[in-house]
Amino acid sequence: MRRAIARRLTESKTTVPHFYLTADCKVDALLELRKSINETSPIKISVNDIVVKAVGSALMDVPESNVVWSPEAMQRYESADISIAVTTEGGLFTPVIRGVEKRTLSNLSMEISELASRARAGKLRQEDLEGGSFAVSNLGMFGTKEFSAILNPPQSGILAVGAASPRAIVEDGQVVVANIMTVTLSADHRAVDGALAAQWLSAFVKRIENPLSMLI
Repeated sequence: MRRAIARRLTESKTTVPHFYLTADCKVDALLELRKSINETSPIKISVNDIVVKAVGSALMDVPESNVVWSPEAMQRYESADISIAVTTEGGLFTPVIRGVEKRTLSNLSMEISELASRARAGKLRQEDLEGGSFAVSNLGMFGTKEFSAILNPPQSGILAVGAASPRAIVEDGQVVVANIMTVTLSADHRAVDGALAAQWLSAFVKRIENPLSMLI
C-alpha cells in the first residue's frame, strides 16, 4: 500500500503543476462556537469538522473552483465532495465525504468519524475513495504550525491545516492576542488559476472566521 501511495504522489508532484497560497485565520469565534455546541450536544464537534464544513461552503461560494481537470474536458461538480486524509498503519487513505454543503455539523462529524474508523479497520469500499474535487489534510493535532500538501489527482485542490495557537496581531491599531490557524492551499494550475484560488481562499477565511454563517 505504501508503495502504491508513493508511486501516486510522485506522479502527482512530477506531472501536476502545483502552486501554493497561504492564509492566517482568526479562529476565536470558531473555538467559542465549538465549545458552546459541545456543552449541550451528545455529538462532540472537532475543529476539523468545522474546517471541512468551511471548505464545502467556500466551494459553493466560488463554484468555478469546484472542478477537476482532465485532458478531455474540465469537469465541474455541483456538490462539495471532499476527501479527508486519514493516516493508518497501512498507509494514508482519503475517503470522500459527499454533499458537505448540505450536512449539519453533527451529521458531518459522524460521517467523518465513521469513515476514519473504517479506514483504520481496513473496511473502506472502493466507492468510498472515488470522486471528489478537493481534499483536507489536518496536522494541527500534532502541533504542526503550517505545511504544504501534495495533490491527489484528479482533485484540483487540497487544504493543509495547521494548529491554532495564540499569536500577537494588530487589530484596529492595537496589538492583541488571538488564536490564529495557518492554512495552505495547494492547487492544480491547469484547473484553477492564481486569481481563482485566491478568491476561494478568501471565501474560506470568511467562512472559518464567521462560523455562524455556516449554520444558517
